Amino acid sequence: MTPPTSTDAPETAPTTASAAAPATTTPAPSPARAVTEQPPARASRVPAGVSLAALSLGGLAIGTTEFASMGVLPGFAADLGVSVPTAGAAISAYALGVVVGAPLIALLGARWPRKQLVVALAVFLVVANALSAIAPSFLPFVGLRFLAGLPHGAYFGTAAVLGAALVPPERRARALATVMLGLTIANIIGVPAATWLGETLGWRSAYVAVTVIALVTVLAVVTLVPNPREAGGGSIAGELTALRRPQVWLTLGVIAAGFGGLFAVYSYINPILTNQAQVSATTVPLMLGALGVGMTVGNVAGGRFAERAPRATIAIALVVYSAVLVAFVFAAHDPVAATVGLFALGFVGMSAGPALMGRLIDFAAEGPSLAAASFHSAFNVANAVGAAIGGLVLAAGLGYDAPAAVGAVLPLIGLVVLAVSVGLERRRRVS
Repeated sequence: MTPPTSTDAPETAPTTASAAAPATTTPAPSPARAVTEQPPARASRVPAGVSLAALSLGGLAIGTTEFASMGVLPGFAADLGVSVPTAGAAISAYALGVVVGAPLIALLGARWPRKQLVVALAVFLVVANALSAIAPSFLPFVGLRFLAGLPHGAYFGTAAVLGAALVPPERRARALATVMLGLTIANIIGVPAATWLGETLGWRSAYVAVTVIALVTVLAVVTLVPNPREAGGGSIAGELTALRRPQVWLTLGVIAAGFGGLFAVYSYINPILTNQAQVSATTVPLMLGALGVGMTVGNVAGGRFAERAPRATIAIALVVYSAVLVAFVFAAHDPVAATVGLFALGFVGMSAGPALMGRLIDFAAEGPSLAAASFHSAFNVANAVGAAIGGLVLAAGLGYDAPAAVGAVLPLIGLVVLAVSVGLERRRRVS
């Protein structure tokens, strides 16, 4: 992995370690700095690629359970006896679980061997999603979705640390990308498939499917992933240093504010498309695949953008994202235009991911696992905020165009936070 080459990259990183942090091509690069630079000694005969694929299964389960809830929202709303806007509380509860669980588990599990922690988190996914599938009423379901969100960010951060320890230093960027591959596949295949299951066999079947994927993850990690000494426990004190950096908080603020617009739309994408584009509920999963493809392509492109001009990449993405959301107000009324709009939402949103993570890591000091977990926490703050705002405008009777229209304001708020962050950075450089 190579550091950003652009002069646009932060020039006043807090420590030597953070200054060397990479600008990655996936949303989970931070753990690479937590692993020794010596090539790992692999006692296992299992190829590293197979071990990394086993770790990525957890991302498939997590991505599917997070976003499939939005696709099956009308189903569980009707079955559990609540309105669609009220049902959005279950999505917000999951996001809040991520916000709480990511840093908490990253700290409490800092001393655990990484493989043990990954297995424990995957088991937690099995239990929480199995219970979600049999929830008897809405309030228990909301509580279970909160619990299901707890291992989300910590799993990605811990799996990335473990994955980076399985390969030589020159292959760690590829290893981190493989670990995150499950998340992008979830948006291309997992979420549409789970949404289709929910429409065909009932919403509970979507969570049964996630439970099965998580169970396979447990078995795969136990049998196919070694426990290298390079992926032993870390230090709670070291991880906490990230929280003392104002630029870390500002960067997280850019994420939390700037990307809520996606979730204002996506949280209610099923009723938006069925009402505005007049498509059948069974067609929605196919259209959601365009979002996943856009996210995958955007992530790859964003890595290249970030190497050249990280700050400009973030700023341009936020402006374009606002414009795309405004355009989606009109595009949502036509099936083809709506599909293109979903691709654009995924592409633009993920194109900023590598630059945001690179900026975050530049200022995270000795707290790589906490930084990785916090990255996911911030996106799920955006998830909670966006779902809540979308629910409010729908409950106010403003119609299914309103979530995208109101959501278009959020990237501009993120742009303001970015301006404050860059201003502080430049003043520090001058002083």
